[in-house]
Amino acid sequence: MYVCLCKGVTDSQIRTAAENGASVREIRDQLGVMTECGKCACLTKDIVRSCQESSSAGVFWVMA
Repeated sequence: MYVCLCKGVTDSQIRTAAENGASVREIRDQLGVMTECGKCACLTKDIVRSCQESSSAGVFWVMA
C-alpha cells in the first residue's frame, strides 16, 4: 500500500527500513516521506512504532 503518494513510498519500504533500525528521521532522509505535503507523517510514524514494539517484544531478559 502506498503511504506517501508524493514520493511513491510503500508501507513495506518503511517497514523494511524500520526493521533495519532506521528512525523516523532516517526514514525521512532515505525515502523522502514527510517532505512534501506531510499527509503521510502519521501513518509513517505508526508503522515505525509498530515495528519497534514488535522487535522489542521479542527481547527477553534473563537474570541470574
